[in-house]
Amino acid sequence: MLKEYRTISELVGPLMLVNEVQGVTYNELVEIKEASGNIRRGKVLEVNGDTALVQLFESSNGLQMDTSTARFLGRSIELSVSEDMLGRVFDGMGNPKDGGPAIIPDKRMDINGVPLNPAARDYPSEFIQTGVSVIDGLNTLVRGQKLPVFSGSGLPHAQLATQIARQAKVLGSDSKFAVVFAAIGITFEEADYFISDFKRTGAIERAVLFMNLANDPAIERISTPRMALTAAEYLAYEKDMHVLVIMTDITNYAEALREVSAARKEVPGRRGYPGYLYTDLASMYERAGRIVGKKGSITQIPILTMPEDDKTHPIPDLTGYITEGQIILSRELYRRGIQPPIDALPSLSRLKDKGIGEGKTRKDHAATMNQLFAAYSRGKDAKELAVILGEASLTDMDKKYAVFADEFEKNYVAQGYRTDRTIEETLDLGWKLLSILPRAELKRIRDEMIDEFLPKSKEDEEGEN
Repeated sequence: MLKEYRTISELVGPLMLVNEVQGVTYNELVEIKEASGNIRRGKVLEVNGDTALVQLFESSNGLQMDTSTARFLGRSIELSVSEDMLGRVFDGMGNPKDGGPAIIPDKRMDINGVPLNPAARDYPSEFIQTGVSVIDGLNTLVRGQKLPVFSGSGLPHAQLATQIARQAKVLGSDSKFAVVFAAIGITFEEADYFISDFKRTGAIERAVLFMNLANDPAIERISTPRMALTAAEYLAYEKDMHVLVIMTDITNYAEALREVSAARKEVPGRRGYPGYLYTDLASMYERAGRIVGKKGSITQIPILTMPEDDKTHPIPDLTGYITEGQIILSRELYRRGIQPPIDALPSLSRLKDKGIGEGKTRKDHAATMNQLFAAYSRGKDAKELAVILGEASLTDMDKKYAVFADEFEKNYVAQGYRTDRTIEETLDLGWKLLSILPRAELKRIRDEMIDEFLPKSKEDEEGEN
């Protein structure tokens, strides 16, 4: 029998103090029962002696301290999980938001997860096809990887997120594929866009959506990504699915963490964020991966907007330390109408070498990837030089590289949000672009590979005939 406390002593906004408590622990769930029988929920933020600081999941408006009782439930927040979650939309606390019935659970799981033995981790090594050339061809996503998208305010990360969720698949595998999508602190319009896009394209049939709106409590915002990751762990490790977890926007999550930290009167770290921001982010990101002996896997794409487009801001800075690379959206490319505006050069996937090559993508993938990077970099340098000194200052070869850079952005990067390219189409397009350059310039590709894959010009074909 759980003990009820009538010792609520203070109420400030969503925060409440309960005195004379016994055996209460951090993160424990609390039920506040009013005289009318209405129940509000919260969780323990801090325990100091026999006093517990509780944060409510909802507004405290109308709550009477003297007639209400607090009951501590002896457990942290749990999620009811079942395969029936696929195709459903939930709020940030795991309650159905689509008008459908409550989930009949196979089990209930603690949303904070359980620590994973590092020795049980398997190395990510299998290619995930997103259908987006700049990612598949140059910054390959590997099953079990965590690859964040660094965006900026107003950039179209929402469209890119839905495109990846809609198109992503594991090639050459008969395992089932699922997407768990967590929207954190978004507006109603954004939530409506995500849900309608998933329904319109049929992607919702293999997806689980968790929607936390901007006007929901900060404490719920902290729970939302953990709800999503708990659902992903169940589908991956209990149901043998390959699960892609997309979380947007991690910046809203970190802002909520800062708000709760300030309420607890903790000493702030960089820019007011709590000193444990790195550890907290790592506790989410490190739930991605593969486990030895398990068929399923969890791959993460966290999306965050960099305040003032600043890569050194604590959120992208710490995220970059924990994750295996980043996909960076460019405001300059966006202004020029290139969609998606992914900046290939500063973007990086540290595990790309592990997921490409013969038997995974194609034997020419690594060589063409290196050559495309080098050629695009030189082409951009040539274009910048032309802006400063004029086009007359460029050599004939520099002009060819400048043309290559323009064609690369127009055809390879700017594929739009509705085009789903196979890896073969992406690699063939790369070779077609490389044919703009003289063969002697393809120094990063072996001759026999050039002979096999480089499209032949009309002069070459006439010479052979």
